Amino acid sequence: MGDKESVLGLLGAYLKGKVRTLLYFLISAMTFCLIYALYRLPWGPAVYCGLISLVAVLLYGAADFAHFVKKHRHLETLLATADLELGFLPEPENHIEEDYQQIAKVMDQTRAKLISERDKSREEMERYYTLWAHQIKTPIAAMHLLMDAGEATSEKRELEQELFKIERYAEMVLQYQRLSTMTSDFMFGEYDIGDIVRQAVRRYASMFIHKKLPVELGELKGTVVTDEKWLVFVVEQLLSNALKYTRKGKISIYMAQSASKTLIIEDTGIGIRKEDLPRLGERGFTGYNGRMDKKASGLGLFLCRRILQKLRHGMEIQSEVGVGTKVFLDLSRDEAEMERE
Repeated sequence: MGDKESVLGLLGAYLKGKVRTLLYFLISAMTFCLIYALYRLPWGPAVYCGLISLVAVLLYGAADFAHFVKKHRHLETLLATADLELGFLPEPENHIEEDYQQIAKVMDQTRAKLISERDKSREEMERYYTLWAHQIKTPIAAMHLLMDAGEATSEKRELEQELFKIERYAEMVLQYQRLSTMTSDFMFGEYDIGDIVRQAVRRYASMFIHKKLPVELGELKGTVVTDEKWLVFVVEQLLSNALKYTRKGKISIYMAQSASKTLIIEDTGIGIRKEDLPRLGERGFTGYNGRMDKKASGLGLFLCRRILQKLRHGMEIQSEVGVGTKVFLDLSRDEAEMERE
């Protein structure tokens, strides 16, 4: 039934393209009949001639329609091809089709030029930011040496925390630049979930001490098939957000009881408005809390979502204003998928 409808649809499209020809044929036939009627000529030869002409027209129309369908199928195949090249277009049948193909070729050349310019601009930007991120590590390292040589004071501890934030922002820029090519950087394996969490917690130990916030680790048993470096970055970023918006209470990290291989990072911070939750992780979206904190960029959660998508992990955020936030990381991943990659 579907093939029949398809053929009928093609026939309708074919006849629509031949409206002028059919109209001309109809007017000619009516004029012929009118002249025969005015001169009162015998109709026998006219009808015989008309039937022969009609059969000839139908045979020609059938052959032309078959050619139309064949050409349409060929163009459909080209359209479905991922890498469409104009060189595979069918030969033009008239000057108008040749003009259309020439226009398409010029547009294709313009498109290719624009894509080349865009890629070149992107490569230059990536090189610049990568170079910047690497160069800024030198003054950061120098500042660490200068502060290590000084006496331990409250001002020094404050400076160390700000310097730590600068390091994290520089690293975030590097990770953002690597998003488009991160799949080539993946090294999947089976890792202990507890080890991954402890790496992230150790990185932020000074921040926990500075803010006088305890971190409570539950039983982090089990393994996960993932890329260790990228997953550690995600956990670090979620800890950074929890620390930023938690002034009192604690931060807890534990495994969900009801879901296998689901890691929960819970804080007792200011919480997130219900209307902001669906948009968390969108590029540049900061929500109400971000508007209150003028320095927020929304880049952290955007990176987390993109990285987790590529790692085939999931993330869900639940929050209540004034109570706190829970981030659920679904780390389940079919090991068969890893074998195929």
